[in-house]
Amino acid sequence: MTTADNGTRRERDPLARVPLAKLVRHVVGVAAFLLLWEAVGRAGLVAWMPNASDSLIRFATMAIDPIFLDDLAATLIAAVIGLLLAVLLAVPIGLLLGTVPAVEESTRAIVEFLRPIPSVALIPLALFFFTPEINAKIALIVYAASWPILINTLYGVRDVDPVATETLRSFGFGQSAVVWRVALPSAAPFIFTGVRLAASITLILAISVEYFVGGASGIGRFLIEASTGIGESAMLDVIATLIWAGLVGLVVNAVLLRAERRLFRWRAT
Repeated sequence: MTTADNGTRRERDPLARVPLAKLVRHVVGVAAFLLLWEAVGRAGLVAWMPNASDSLIRFATMAIDPIFLDDLAATLIAAVIGLLLAVLLAVPIGLLLGTVPAVEESTRAIVEFLRPIPSVALIPLALFFFTPEINAKIALIVYAASWPILINTLYGVRDVDPVATETLRSFGFGQSAVVWRVALPSAAPFIFTGVRLAASITLILAISVEYFVGGASGIGRFLIEASTGIGESAMLDVIATLIWAGLVGLVVNAVLLRAERRLFRWRAT
């Protein structure tokens, strides 16, 4: 083996160990948190807090609870439908605002007025216009999830290399061809980042609507029913449900982040 080969191996080995080292740090951090939680629970420092071990046992048993699984499925279905509709709505609008300055300027005040309105505050209005509750839930998810996708699409289109745009126009391509061949591919990483941010918003809003409305099936309704119970078992149900909600959000974000890195690997080079 040559000296160059040895040098290459020494350069590659640390890079190969980076993902494992990160995984070990994550595991250590989670383990330390669980140990602290267990110690606080057993010491009785917080009266209402159950032990971490009891909470994790309840979390595991909920995986075979048909009632909880039905509610989990209802939340995920609403979140997926709402996210897909948000993409179909926000991406074309973002492309329009990013490529036609006159439209963007004329709608800027409306966008800046609507964007800060909390989606939860629109629950009564959504229930008035959309029935049954599932339609109101999806409508609010679409509203909330559209903003990060739209804004990222808008800024992604603005970040397009003007040389590439002018080169395509110099060959006689029209505005639509410029959008499809240059603007949209260039903005794709920004759009995907917006989708990843919107995915967490869909879960938050879906559970919030289910919790406030009560009649809508989903994790939110399961939380309401669990919180109306009495004693430690009710608190175990609440905490285990929250763990499930956090785990779903963590998995969704991890999957989308990994897909983003694979699809747009060229962006980091």
